[in-house]
Order: sequence, then C-alpha cells, then structure tokens
Amino acid sequence: MTLSPQWLDELRARVTLSGVVQRTTRLTKAGREWKACCPFHNEKSPSFTVNDEKGFYHCFGCGAHGDVIRWMTDQRGLGFMDAVKELASEAGMEVPAPDPRAAQAAEKRGSLHDVMQAAQDWFVTQLHGAGGQAARDYLAKRGISPLTADQFGFGYAPDDRQALKSALSRFDEAMLIEAGLRIAVDGREPYDRFRGRLMLPIRDARGRVIAFGGRILDVAKTDAPKYLNSPDTPLFDKGRTLYNLHKAAPAARQSGRLIVVEGYMDVVALAMVGIEECVAPMGTALTETQLELLWRQVESPVLCFDGDAAGQRAAMRAIGRALPMLKPAHSLRIVTLPQGLDPDDLVKRDGVKAMETQLGGARSLVDALWLAERDAAPLATPEDKAGLKARLLAHVDAIGDQDIRSLYRRELLDRYSAFAFPQREERSQFKRGLPLPARPSPRNAERLRRASQGGARDALSAAILAGLVRWPGEIARHADVLAHTRGLDPRFGLLLDCCDAAGMVENADLPTILAHNGVIAPEPREYSGMRFGFLGENVSRSDAAAELSQAVGILIERPALDLALAEATARFEQELSDEAYAEQQRLLKRKLEFEWRLVHMAGGRAAAEQAS
Repeated sequence: MTLSPQWLDELRARVTLSGVVQRTTRLTKAGREWKACCPFHNEKSPSFTVNDEKGFYHCFGCGAHGDVIRWMTDQRGLGFMDAVKELASEAGMEVPAPDPRAAQAAEKRGSLHDVMQAAQDWFVTQLHGAGGQAARDYLAKRGISPLTADQFGFGYAPDDRQALKSALSRFDEAMLIEAGLRIAVDGREPYDRFRGRLMLPIRDARGRVIAFGGRILDVAKTDAPKYLNSPDTPLFDKGRTLYNLHKAAPAARQSGRLIVVEGYMDVVALAMVGIEECVAPMGTALTETQLELLWRQVESPVLCFDGDAAGQRAAMRAIGRALPMLKPAHSLRIVTLPQGLDPDDLVKRDGVKAMETQLGGARSLVDALWLAERDAAPLATPEDKAGLKARLLAHVDAIGDQDIRSLYRRELLDRYSAFAFPQREERSQFKRGLPLPARPSPRNAERLRRASQGGARDALSAAILAGLVRWPGEIARHADVLAHTRGLDPRFGLLLDCCDAAGMVENADLPTILAHNGVIAPEPREYSGMRFGFLGENVSRSDAAAELSQAVGILIERPALDLALAEATARFEQELSDEAYAEQQRLLKRKLEFEWRLVHMAGGRAAAEQAS
C-alpha cells in the first residue's frame, strides 16, 4: 500500500500531537509548547518538548525527534501501517486502497535513490583518485578542509562524456537519464550531464541524495555556467527543496534560528566556522513551499543575502512571496551584508564574530520593507512621495492575515507620515505661544461651505469626528481608509490635512489648530437616542480605540452596502427572478444586521451609564 505525502500531511494536520502524547506521558504547558521528562531516557529535569504548531516532539537530552506517526511507532511500538490506521480512525480519514500504479511509482523512486547514491559514491571516489587533483586543489584554495569535504560529501565528475555511464553500467541508461545524470538529445548519443566539475550532493530532509550541484573548476577556459544543478526529476523539485535542511533543522532546534543564504558554498563556509543552521535555495528565489519548510523549523528565519544589487533584489522577491503568507508570530528577519561581500568573504576577511554581529542585527521584515522602498527611487517631489506611499500600500494589500495587514498599514503609514510630513513651522509657532492664522485658507473655506450643505453631516460622522478629536492618537490608524473613501463628510479631509501639517498633536493642541483652520470640532450628538461609548466620560483609551474602529468600519461599509442594496432592488424589479429576489433579501438582511451592530455599539455604553 502506498500513501501519498499529501495524504500523510493531512493526517498529521488533523491529529493534535500533544493529545496523543498525553495518553502515556504527562505534559506541562510551557508557553507555546509542552514540556515533560523524556519518555525515551531517564532524566530528572524535563528536556522533552512537544510543539503542536510545528507538529513534532524533540528531546534535547537524547535527541529523540519525530512527528505523531513516529511517536506511535517508537513509543507505542506499532508498525508504520498500524500507526497510520489507528490515527486515521481517530481523524475520521479513510486509508487509501492499494494502488498498483502508485506502488510501481514508489518502487521506481526507490530505484532512482539507488542510482543517485551510486553516483554519489562514484563522484567521491573520483575526487580522491588521481584524476581529482584539480578538484582537491580547488577545495584547498577555498579553505575547505578534508573533514568538511567528507561531511558535505564533495566529489568530482571527470571531464568525460561517457565516464558515469561506464561506472554505473549496472543501471539502465533510461534510469540515468530520468535521474538527471545523463542528457538525451535526438539524433545523438546521450552524454553525462556533469563533466569536469566539483560535485556536491543535494539531499532531502531524510538525508537521501536526490540531486547534485556541480561547480566548474576553471571558469576562464569555458563558456559553461559556473554552477550547474540537476534538473527536476521524480526525486528532485528545486522549488520544494532547501539545501542542507537535513543537517540545519536539528541545529536550528538547538539554536532557535535558521539562516537562509544564497548558495550552497555559503552554507559550507558558515558551517566551517560553527554556524551550522544554514540552508540555501536551489539558485532561484525562495518559493512559497520553501518558506513553509522554513516556518516549520523556526518562527522567524533569517534571510542573509549578498550586499550587491542582485542580493537586494533577491531579498525583495522573498519579501514579496512572504507577505501573503504571514501569520501571527511567523515572519522573516533580513540581513544585508556589506557591499560586495558574501558570507564566505565576510568570514575570511573579518572572522566569525563579524558574521555573528551581522546576524544579531537582522532587521524585521517591516523595517526591511520600509527601507527598501524608501531608498528605491528619488523622493524629491510630491509625486515621488506619493509613489512611495502607493508602493507601500500595495505591499500591505498583499498580506493575507487581516490583523497583520492592519498593523502593517498603521506602521508603514506612521513611518511615511513622519518622512513625508516633517514637523512644520506652524506647529512650532503654536508651541511657542505665537499667534496662528486668524482665518482658514480659501480652499478650506470652500470645503467647509460644501460640508454645511446636504446630509453628509449625519450623527455617525459627527460622532466619529468628535471621537477622533478627543482621541487624536487614533487618527493615524484610520487616516488612509478615511482619505480613500468617497462621499464622507469633508471635515474628515480637513482633519487629516491639519494633522499632516502639524504632525502628531496632543489632545489640548488639536481643537485649537482645527479652529484656526476653520474646523469646529462637532459636539457629541445622539444616534437614535443613544450615545457612543468613545465619547463617554469614563471610557479607557483601549475601549475607546476599539469602539472607534468599529464605528469607522460601519461608516465605511454603509455607502457600499446601500449602493449594493439599491442595485439588487433595481435588478429584482426588472427581472422578477428568484435569484434576484434572493440577492436583494440577502443584502436587506445584511443591512438590518448592520443597523443592529450600530445600535448595539452605540447602546452598550448608554446602558452601562444608566445602570451606574
């Protein structure tokens, strides 16, 4: 019976590891993890941890490590299929029936693993033979010791088009081609892919050889690429593989960090100085799958890219891939090395302490994003600055998690406002007690005239305006959405303009600045006989902020809802169809829920005040 990796991942996701472990081992909650004395060896103080988010257990004493299936086989003594069947029964999953084609494919993959291991053994033999002197000289020149070469499995591919075929003659040529070791060209004899190269095996998470990377020894004598990787094969998908993950993952669990560098030679260089928790993508930008692999190990992997333009582009591509995938407590940190240096260069020039200093100063993702966009283009004109804001908000809109998206929006807009609207002379005059302009500008006067006409000045708008004046620290949080919503009371625009001009102001400052710009802070007014909580006398700042956010959300949602309901009603009157009627009723129900939310929010504080 063959079980697909996707099916097994679904099984692991449906079963809570700590719940299974607690049946035989007493666990104690410790932050985001569980702790216990290790059930695999005798100990007096707990060094055994269970992490449900990452789906594995680990003992820092004896090194026991695995997922829920491994727990069932190692601790319970069950066979693999027995463990899977018991867990599947708990999870309500059907164990797939035997599939002859899947079994054949699995047998084929097993055979390819044999091919790749045989090729690896042969490459290592060639490195230590008479023909491998140039490769050994190159390793010595790079400062790679024989011990390190053995640990990483360095080998050598002779500069011969048929050498590998002869050495692995026990395998069919079709298998060598499928494994990516040979190249088939129509009308020509197949030939070895790797020739005259220093070879490095690429292994999967279980440590099995699935591909190779080859480095040319003399770049000056050939037009061939400096580095050559295996093509995608049944064993190897470069977008789903991280070089050295099988070694870096255990090291990361010890150190609490996982470092991503650009190439596998960087991984080797850092391992030689004791930084072993390093991985590298396969010569491409980080993919979503690779990011998930990183987050399974640590919550904030460190991306360490070269200090050149290509390295910075790689960092921004990684950030762009990560933003839609961000989730609470999971992010990235970014290290930018000095211009023109890679990790190997930095360590050789300045030593391992310099590298540790760089890693210790890793920027948060939001810091890296802000600095990259701020420095991406000149910002000499208002149009330039508007372009910066647009780029930042485009990144924010890509974030999938609503809470993280809101926090990024506020953080980046705060930075943008401080950069684009530095403290101006008008506020400094007010602070020094100097008179402010006695009348509003002609532009503001016209906007105020329009504000006094029509029905824009309804109770909800007035309440929110009064709330923002009372709690000016909340203005920045809602500035962007208020500025981009059409049909609002024009006083919102004037309020935002005043705050941009004067910078962040204290509660006592804002009414005076508003008055000198022709904006009269509205008096708190009732809505359907009830007062809003954020205008109450004894409300805390946190409660006020939460209720203001709800009120702003309702204010922004209402015009869109009214428009959608009007369009649905018009469609129903024209079509008289069941579908149109259902849509109108759905929106009508939503509007009633909307009104209930408003009344409930505005009435909560009133009820509390009456009760007191």
